[in-house]
Parts: sequence; structure tokens; C-alpha cells
Amino acid sequence: MSGNQDKTSNSPNPKRQATGQLAGRNGVVVPKYKTSGEQAGYRTYEVYQRERVGQSTERIKPVHLVSDDFRVDPYPMLAILREHYPCYRDWLENCFWITRYDDVTSVFTDDANFETRSKAWRYDQADMGRDLGAELKVLETYATTLINRSEDIAARLAEGLLERGGGNLATGFASSFAMEMILVAWGIPLADTNRFTHNYWALQRGTSWRPDLQLAGQVALEELKAYFEALLSDRRDDPGDDLVSVIAQLELPDGPATAADVVRTLLEGDHETLGGALANLWYLLLTHPEALEQARSESRLMKLAYLETVRHSTPVLAAHRYTRHEVERFGRLLPAGALVICSAAAANRDPRVFTEPDRFVVDRQDMCHREPRGQYRADGLASGITFALGKPSRHPAVPEDRPMSAYALVRDAAVTASNTLLACAPDLSLVAGAQPRLNALSLGEMHTCWDLPVVMHRH
Repeated sequence: MSGNQDKTSNSPNPKRQATGQLAGRNGVVVPKYKTSGEQAGYRTYEVYQRERVGQSTERIKPVHLVSDDFRVDPYPMLAILREHYPCYRDWLENCFWITRYDDVTSVFTDDANFETRSKAWRYDQADMGRDLGAELKVLETYATTLINRSEDIAARLAEGLLERGGGNLATGFASSFAMEMILVAWGIPLADTNRFTHNYWALQRGTSWRPDLQLAGQVALEELKAYFEALLSDRRDDPGDDLVSVIAQLELPDGPATAADVVRTLLEGDHETLGGALANLWYLLLTHPEALEQARSESRLMKLAYLETVRHSTPVLAAHRYTRHEVERFGRLLPAGALVICSAAAANRDPRVFTEPDRFVVDRQDMCHREPRGQYRADGLASGITFALGKPSRHPAVPEDRPMSAYALVRDAAVTASNTLLACAPDLSLVAGAQPRLNALSLGEMHTCWDLPVVMHRH
């Protein structure tokens, strides 16, 4: 408790002085203060430290937020938080949940009071390397790959499913498409793809709270460092047009790029939105036949369907922000270093912003009729909050001196892949009796469709 006490407990303050101590029913001793108005009182955070869950949150308990039901379908519980406890003190996980659209976007864009900690921070390694993802040449190479290779990769995957008469669209198309983009962008040789893919997923999942995933992530981290040490050396001597070659040729103020820099850059990149949103898009289209017919009827509607997907069923449910110092917000005093969970899943279905927010509507009319605290994207559409792609770009949709935003690039790649799939198999449909659903493999991970069995026929 001492770490959360006011600094005035150690230094005099003419307006607020400790007048004694008071032991609560839980045995915690709290300093008793007299304010300038001669009223004895307690700081806001101290009051909340003394709350009991049963006294303040009768509609939901913290244990519900770590339940298997929440892992599978978080939306009912998030709706309770949004409507009744918009700034919810989660005692079990020692954090605060923010769930209303304007509140979430205000925290997400407020870098003066809140910060986002890197994925490398979760690995707790001092020599993790530099994140070079913001280097202009790296951005341009990644953008070129997504723009130039989306259609042929999608066509090849669709053709493979077509030859087999169908298959699992989630893994055989959506996640495979996203993974192949990574393999091509980083120039991974064909012989190394299986081992690289295994280590890549282990590296990303190593940021989890689960000890088994953390351990596997540490192993993958060391293996990838050794792998890129050799590959980086080869690409310095014989460069190509991939990201490893570009990083090898960078002239950096702190010296040439190392294998640790490559792994750090690989780790910090978004790996969830493209594959997860693509799987969720097709889950929603196949379970809403009228929406699929709309998408078939006009190619531009596939873009709107994607934007509606990241609003309705975002694969990245939340972002973690941390207070840089004590912050008074939402009627509470958040202590320095407090974990604030900004829930995109809850905010994207806020009825204060969206009409009938639980419905999947391809040509939704209220997608860009608001000004949600700077959340307009590079293409002028607000759409749903998509944390993994970062904050809205400050640059125009088609800038002259730099590539499009990550948001626009991922959106266009997913739309191109989807239209290519429809062109190859216009009559694809769910396997009779199939009941696909969205869920996360474990709490805090990507919320997407993992099993989407479809039937496809060649015309």
C-alpha cells in the first residue's frame, strides 16, 4: 500500500496533511488526511483500494473475465462492463478495464498520460535489439510485397483448395495467406519455411501470461537469432529485395543491424490482423448469406465488408496501456504504472456510436459519420478500432514520399485476397451442418475463427 500513498505522506503539504492512521477491516493501514476545507478524507485511489467486489460490482465478478466463457465469447460480459462499469477495477488481474468508445480512443491517443509497452518488454531482455519497423526503406519494402504479391498468393491458395474440393478456409486460406506474406516479405528460403513458421508463432505467443508459451518463446527467440545471424551475413554479400536484405544495407547511427535487431523487428510487427480479420470476414460472410450475396454483387462492397468485420469482430480484442504517472480519469485516480485495458471489442459495439452494433451490416451507414477523437484512418473512414495496426496515420492515403499506412495496406491485401477467392470459387459454401465459431486459443490471444469448413467446385 505504501507505493500507492500520496507523496505528501513523506513531505509536508500545506493543503493536505496526514492527521493520523486508520486500519481498515482488511488490516491495511491508511493515512488519514485533513484537506484545506478542514474535512478529513482519503485520496480517491485509497478509497478504491478498500472496495470489495461484492459491494461495488454485483453484475459481474473479476473471475468472469478469466473464465472459459469469456475466452470463447467476451461480448456479453464486455457489454455489462460498458453499460454499468465503464472504468472497471479488476482486482483479480490488478488492472482497469475501459470499454466505451470515446473513453477507449481517448486513452489510446493520449501519449502524455499513457504509454504502450513493446512486445520485447514482455520478454524482459536488455539485449533484445532495435525495432527497425519504422525505417522508411523497411516500410516501403513491406508495402511493395503486400501490393504486388497479394493476388498471386491468394490465387495459388484458392487453387489448392479448389483441387481438393474444399477444406478449412480459416487455416488453409486466411492464416496461410498471412503467413506466406511474411515468408515472402522476409525472403525466407523454401527449405526453411516449416521451422521458421514454428519459431515465428512461438515467438509471438511468447508474450503470453502462460509460462509454457513464455518458455517456448524464449527458445524460439534464441533459435531465430542464430538463424538470422547467418542469413543477415549472406544478404549483406548478396542482397535481394526482401526485408532482411534491406535491413542488412541500412546505415544506422548506432552501427549496422544485427540479428537481434531483425528478430526484434519481426516480433514487433503485426501478425494478427491480416490472418485473423480475413478468417473473421469469411466466417461472417458464410454465416450471413445475404451479406455474401452483397459482396458477390459488387467488388467495392468487399472493402466495406472488411471494415465492418474489424468493427464487429476484431481479432485483436484489446490493447494494454500503462499510466506514465498518476492520472485522474473516469472518476478515479489511476496510480502510476497502472495497467489499463482498452477494449476494442467493447468499444466497437458501443450503442452510443453505432446503430444496432451487434448486427453485421456490410454497407453500414454510420461508419464514418462521427469524429471519434482522431480515429479517422488514412482513407477517411473511421471504421472499428484496430489496435494492432497502431494509431491513425498522419499521412494521406496515397502519400508521395512514403507508403500507405499499415491499416490501408492490410485492408487492401485482405480485400484483394477475398475477391480473388470469389473469382476462383464463386459458389463456395459452408459444409452442411457446420457450426463455426470465433474463439481465442487462450485468454488475451487473437479472437478468430479456427475451423471454417467449406465446399468448393470448379466450373
